Amino acid sequence: MDKVRFGRALGMGARQTAKTVMKAVDAATAPDPRATRQAGATVRDKVIESAGRARTTSAGVKEGGRRFGVAVWKPMVKASSVLWLEVTGVLFGMFALVTGTWTWSHRHDLAAGGVLRQHEWIGVGLFSLFVYFTVSSYTRAAKRSRS
Repeated sequence: MDKVRFGRALGMGARQTAKTVMKAVDAATAPDPRATRQAGATVRDKVIESAGRARTTSAGVKEGGRRFGVAVWKPMVKASSVLWLEVTGVLFGMFALVTGTWTWSHRHDLAAGGVLRQHEWIGVGLFSLFVYFTVSSYTRAAKRSRS
């Protein structure tokens, strides 16, 4: 076989191969001929498909909003609750300081040989109550900030 005949045979084979590949690509990208649908059915299917996508999208938006709320608001709620407990602890501490100083300033009644009257007992009771509220507010704030 000479060079010319070999070149022609090779060229014709390459052209046939290229045509076959092009036909295969066209057949793969062409719509299915067995699916004979009416034009109205195609529009209806598109509407149903887009409604399904809209439901999926809205569910995704809801889920994203919920996760955003958890990610942003949960730490803020935690910090504000800890801050509120600390502020109430300070206020109860101020009341405990006032009742404690009042009770301490009236201790001379007991030292003078008198007995504690009703208002001294109330002062001692309020002092101990406000000290308890102060300590409990700060312990709750510390516990809440750790968790």
